[in-house]
Amino acid sequence: MNTKTIRLSVIIAGLMSGVCTSALATDVKPLKIGLLMDMSGNYSDVAGKGSVTAAEMAVADFGGEVLGRKIEVVAADMQNKVDIAVSIANQWFDVDGVDAIMDINNSSAGLAVSKIAATKDKLVSISISGSARFTNEDCNANTIHYVYDTEALARSTGKAVVEEGGKKWYFVTVDYTFGHDFEKQTAAAVTAAGGEVIGSVKVPLNAPDYSSYILQAQAANPDVVAFATAGADTSNAIKQAAEFGMGQGNQKLAGLLVYDNEVDALGLEAAKGMMLTSSFYWDLNDETRAFSKRYMEKMGKMPNMSQAGVYSSTMHYLKAVAAAGSDKTADVMAKMKENPVNDFFAKNGKIREDGLMVHDLYLFRVKSPEESKYPWDYYSLVRTIPADEAFSPLSESRCPLVKK
Repeated sequence: MNTKTIRLSVIIAGLMSGVCTSALATDVKPLKIGLLMDMSGNYSDVAGKGSVTAAEMAVADFGGEVLGRKIEVVAADMQNKVDIAVSIANQWFDVDGVDAIMDINNSSAGLAVSKIAATKDKLVSISISGSARFTNEDCNANTIHYVYDTEALARSTGKAVVEEGGKKWYFVTVDYTFGHDFEKQTAAAVTAAGGEVIGSVKVPLNAPDYSSYILQAQAANPDVVAFATAGADTSNAIKQAAEFGMGQGNQKLAGLLVYDNEVDALGLEAAKGMMLTSSFYWDLNDETRAFSKRYMEKMGKMPNMSQAGVYSSTMHYLKAVAAAGSDKTADVMAKMKENPVNDFFAKNGKIREDGLMVHDLYLFRVKSPEESKYPWDYYSLVRTIPADEAFSPLSESRCPLVKK
């Protein structure tokens, strides 16, 4: 072989090597994060596109790639239907290469998808769905409950409002499992704090008219009318309660699950004086304001606790992938539980062995129109509820993973 032939062979080999390297680089599969959201229905405003935007912000702030893989966010409208959520999740896990689902609208759908993720060794983090079953009877090693659960809100609101003088309670409760559990959990907290439950009324899901139920509550003359409802049901109920003059004077309205979006839709005149518990408020401190103003530029509104939680959980997940040097669920979960959550959403938050992320919660009172000084200036902080008071202790967990 002459010198020219040798040189040509070297050049060709180099070119082929470059082509192969380039092909390998483009063949690296992205790390995919999914969100199963209600994009058009009852919960689209409190989750929906806003939650997807929060996840995209976290990915961008992280740098857009991890372990040499591009990070992609995918989202789908699950229409608040369990069968649709299950079908999409199976498609994502089996065909589309989704590595983790960072939120799922609707507790029933979330519990179903959580079980699928466990069998397929994928990770699920829940921010908007509230059922305490995620980290109790239906817990698994692949699921995290990040923002709140109904037991925490019930414990926090029930105890704190009783301590603020609301002794006699009456519940307006949406008539399905979520509402029943929420009322039961809050009633237990109220009684334990020295309060009394004097009655309740059950309301159909998506009821257009709450007037008869409101009148029943008003006739009982309670100190506190508590709404064990969610989404548009909460907005409709509180609006009609305000029209009947409830929540004024010594009587309090308590929203067991209320988002900033709902207060914005109601207006302060209707919502003023209402007591509620949340894990996040955009105007709480400089860190929450900095994130929220960036979010506002993208969405035209402030983030609520679940949307802020999606950002935080997505960032915590990506940091865990980087720290583990692996995308394997067990490795990532270990790092997520090992490292505390310290960001604008939570300080010294901790993911326990049952999958529950425990952190401080906050009791707020909704301002009157006269008290509000600027757009989205809706809440006054009544008290901070420490994590160990807000969430049920690990010793009471019903999760089979917890070592007793």
